[in-house]
Amino acid sequence: MAASFSITRVTALWGRLNSSFWFLPAAMALSAIALSFVLIEVDALRDVAQTDNPSALYTFGPEGARTMLSVIASSMITVASLIFSITMLSLQLASSQFGPRTLGNFMRDRSNQIVLGTFIATFLYCLFVLRSVRGTEGSSFVPHLAVAFGVLMAAASVALLLYFIHHIATSIRVETLLEKLTIEGCAAVDQVFPERLGHGQADEAAGQTLPFDFEADSRQIPADSDGYVQSIGGDVLMRLAAKNDLVLQVAARPGVFVTQGACVITAYPKARVSDEIDEDLRGAVVIGRDRTPYQDLEFAIRRIVELAQRSLSPGINDPTTAIYCIDRLGQVLGRVADRDIPSPMRLDEGGQLRVLTEVFDLGHVTCRSFAAIARYGMTDADVVTRLAETLAKLEKSFPLAASVAVAELREQVLRESGGPTVHAFDHKTLLDLKESSGKKL
Repeated sequence: MAASFSITRVTALWGRLNSSFWFLPAAMALSAIALSFVLIEVDALRDVAQTDNPSALYTFGPEGARTMLSVIASSMITVASLIFSITMLSLQLASSQFGPRTLGNFMRDRSNQIVLGTFIATFLYCLFVLRSVRGTEGSSFVPHLAVAFGVLMAAASVALLLYFIHHIATSIRVETLLEKLTIEGCAAVDQVFPERLGHGQADEAAGQTLPFDFEADSRQIPADSDGYVQSIGGDVLMRLAAKNDLVLQVAARPGVFVTQGACVITAYPKARVSDEIDEDLRGAVVIGRDRTPYQDLEFAIRRIVELAQRSLSPGINDPTTAIYCIDRLGQVLGRVADRDIPSPMRLDEGGQLRVLTEVFDLGHVTCRSFAAIARYGMTDADVVTRLAETLAKLEKSFPLAASVAVAELREQVLRESGGPTVHAFDHKTLLDLKESSGKKL
């Protein structure tokens, strides 16, 4: 297995497992089974099948222990089925109300996983402890410690059931979902644009150019599967380029759909790219069946935009949600404004060009995102007002080129807002907004 495969793809695989709906419940179930064997063994070593000093711990005979464990096990599996049904109903509601791209947030919800895992773990724990209880003539064994712990697990499960009812009602609120989408969007900003990434290299990189024979003397590294580029190991590429004296050009950024065999990285010169290095470079690119917000900032933004568009559709007609989305979108894009956009040319410690990537166009992404919302809300005075206010704030904080693009979009939104279907009082609001911005009808 290639080293880069171990670092990049195995890390991505672990991330997918850790955020999947089944992994944590399965791990909790296996842990409960292991715990049952440990506690049964502890009971056997202490020889507590019979005791002359009854206490709160030693209160079960064989029949009582069997009855208690059976009741707990049957109750737990029944409630676990109910929780699963409620979760599936919530997923269906989220898909129809908020869009299919938001399902991942509900699937990755750690609280739902813990609650479901607790009930399944308690069921399996009681089941395995039940098999050790013996009450036949001449042979009697009751694992008192294990049974008492099963009762405690049942009590904890009841408490978690109450929490689950509150949590599931809270998690399907649009405000909660938007907060999670915003947190993931800000995390994507931190991942793609660390505060010091590219700092101090802009002037050095400005004089760097690709070798004149880059196209003729380069080797294309193909994608090994169909799908979306989910992440790229930038540190891995830089290390491989410096170690083997290569210049690498990233041909497919995160979020781009590629087909098997399509070029994802171009390596120069091709004479230094062996089959082993080719495998290492391919291993630095993670390709999956869907887009993820980890390194794909445009997708993280797009999910908020999609939620705003759905809320402005005639079938839903919820402009308040659209206003919330505009606020959150301004929060994520405002975070980008605080970061230095790094040069597309990444240099090694010796100042040698090693990796060439695509430049993130802040103005283009911002205008396209807000324009997608404005397209559906131009007749709503409240939506237009919030769009203009948010764009004005971003205009002040963005670099010059992005600020000019945002200012132009704000002017276009104000100019084209309204229409023959707008009510007179909304028309006056829009007119006042245009006049306050120095525009005329």
